[in-house]
Amino acid sequence: MSQLVILLPLLFIFQVVDSAPPPHACDPSNPATKLYQFCRTDLQISNRAHDLVSRLTVDEKISQLVNTAPGIPRLGVPAYEWWSEALHGIAYTGPGTWFNGTVKAATSFPQVILTAASFDSYEWFRIGQAIGEEARGMYNAGQANGMTFWAPNINIFRDPRWGRGQETPGEDPTMTGSYAVAYVRGLQGDSFDGRKVLSGAHLQASACCKHFTAYDLDRWKGVTRYVFNAQVSLADMAETYQPPFKKCVEEGRATCIMCAYTRVNGIPSCADPNLLTHTVRGLWGFRGYIASDCDAVSLIYEAQGYAKSHEDAVGDVLKAGMDVNCGSYLQKHTKSALQQKKVSESDIDRALLNLFSVRIRLGLFNGDPTKLPYGNISPKDVCSPAHEALALDAARNGIVLLKNNLKLLPLSKSSSSLAVIGPNANAARTLLGNYAGPPCKTVTPLDALRGYVKNAVYHQGCDAVVCSNADINQAVAIARNADHVVLIMGLDQTQEKEDLDRVSLTLPGKQQDLITSAANAAKKPVVLVLICGGPVDVSFATNNDKIGSIIWAGYPGEAGGIALAEIIFGDHNPGGRLPVTWYPQSFVNVKMTDMRMRSATGYPGRTYKFYKGPKVFEFGHGLSYSKYSYRFKNLPETKLYLNQSKALLNSDSVRYALVSEMEKEACNVAKTKVTVTVENQGEMAGKHPVLMFARHERGGEDGKRAEKQLVGFKSIVLSYGEKAEMEFEIGLCEHLSRANEVGVMVVEEGKYFLTVGDSELPLTVNV
Repeated sequence: MSQLVILLPLLFIFQVVDSAPPPHACDPSNPATKLYQFCRTDLQISNRAHDLVSRLTVDEKISQLVNTAPGIPRLGVPAYEWWSEALHGIAYTGPGTWFNGTVKAATSFPQVILTAASFDSYEWFRIGQAIGEEARGMYNAGQANGMTFWAPNINIFRDPRWGRGQETPGEDPTMTGSYAVAYVRGLQGDSFDGRKVLSGAHLQASACCKHFTAYDLDRWKGVTRYVFNAQVSLADMAETYQPPFKKCVEEGRATCIMCAYTRVNGIPSCADPNLLTHTVRGLWGFRGYIASDCDAVSLIYEAQGYAKSHEDAVGDVLKAGMDVNCGSYLQKHTKSALQQKKVSESDIDRALLNLFSVRIRLGLFNGDPTKLPYGNISPKDVCSPAHEALALDAARNGIVLLKNNLKLLPLSKSSSSLAVIGPNANAARTLLGNYAGPPCKTVTPLDALRGYVKNAVYHQGCDAVVCSNADINQAVAIARNADHVVLIMGLDQTQEKEDLDRVSLTLPGKQQDLITSAANAAKKPVVLVLICGGPVDVSFATNNDKIGSIIWAGYPGEAGGIALAEIIFGDHNPGGRLPVTWYPQSFVNVKMTDMRMRSATGYPGRTYKFYKGPKVFEFGHGLSYSKYSYRFKNLPETKLYLNQSKALLNSDSVRYALVSEMEKEACNVAKTKVTVTVENQGEMAGKHPVLMFARHERGGEDGKRAEKQLVGFKSIVLSYGEKAEMEFEIGLCEHLSRANEVGVMVVEEGKYFLTVGDSELPLTVNV
């Protein structure tokens, strides 16, 4: 979003609005509605939308092309606001919802990067479902004038400095796509398996996968997202940047895609017909609306110079397939673009058909929505006990134990004294991350820890997270006198957020000095807690025996303080695993503008799939208070076959087949099921994510193939000594393919290895 985002929430926080019936069209008490086919629920949605659009004047049509769409009183159509936010709970950001009526708060789930660390698709679905229910509850209470939410953010967390990485599920395309599907299905009212919502069915709310595409830089060394031209190879586009959006559309059935600010290979995302029309609508079968990021259309002319006039910019985006402009640009310039024949009325009609179809699917043209499906959802369903419990579970399951030397954790509940030190220990707002609304309730880590040790002495340590001033002497004195020391450090939104990328991967200011000094003074090794979205280089702590345990808590949401304390004192067994690689500080020498994923001479590559360089922590790293073992079920060597008549030879004389030229049936057949036995050999019950990777026998040796790639993940709860079998289906086309240099997915012949932990299973592919 643009800087408009920062200002708008303040306007809506202070407007005084009494709860009132939700706005809707087609009121049956108005006899005129009987004349309108767009009010007839027995007709197909496309027919209803066509009827409505056909009744509009040109000026009325143009008025509907922006996020704040005015009403059309003569047809009984109310005003509508397309822009609402629900990244990890209903947010202040965006004018579509407000919190000064009956509903004063909404459940604030952990920021997405921490939720992702649970590697639990069903939990992601339940969170989306809860947010969708709260959205509908606010609408039914008259505290919303839109049901279209611009979430989730499914861009790949490509660079650890990106300020918005906290909003994403991480760096892996497979995982990010799975998150998109689960969240979208939950929010829109679909079932987890995708069978519930069929064509024409009512939506609980509308989800929007953003920002399409290859968007992962905001503001770095003078380069901003508003003008950045992302140079992306066809291989990286096909293998990394596009798959999450493809899954969002094809499997999640999202009703919105948002195009990004950035240009991709010279063309603005919102003005690229190949992306919006050919790919999203044509190849993927998208049937929703396409929104611009806020003010993105104006930038095409005013900042990027791609269009030669206001009218050209309007024509570029509407002809490319965009439907609604966040901002007012289309409202101002579409009439003159029409007069200059830069755009046709049919282009406008196409956009309006997409927009009104979604509003109809939301039930907003069926009379009073409180008397229709989802009409029984009320303010009581916002901040419900079930949703608050889910927020706590999500924080528990996401928090990652990075280090636990000599089993320092969990701490004994009989500890007589505790020192809690650090700028994030008592900062309730920091727990939420960005794109948050007012939480139902918040317990800080300090308050939660005091629930275990009443004699907990607190010292902020730094004046703020930036830590330009640190009272190290006082921190040392407190640490020296306590049985145990917990240091709660990290980042906040002054260090990483939208429009603010980091320039360093180390902890800000004097935080490291404070941590080291307190650790050296303490009687026993200390616990270091990092509250942050992006990774930080804490090599100094991983190599220091005085720092016995390190916990990454992300931005854990309204219940994060409780979850953290439960883990520290052993009431919950941590199981989260990192959804991103943690790089060393030396990675800042890599240009953030370099979009290449694969390594090359003088370039280390990016993400666990392609990065060749030192790591602070690996993707998927995460410890537990239990030890888990894995064993593939004994099987004869697995072989997968493809139609050899379509085999080709690459430059290395390796036989391969093009996925795009294979019959769908061939891909469906070329699958195998493998079973892994997982055993909890520790002393505590725990929820444990099991991650399965695949690698080609030649690995990433030539820079063409990934070192390894995630092919499946599942979460399981096991008691002490319990074992269970987990089945994974591996598809040759879906899981073992890679992109060649022209962006075509290929399957190569040879030996592959499936790995879970230190257990490995060979798999032979014959082409």
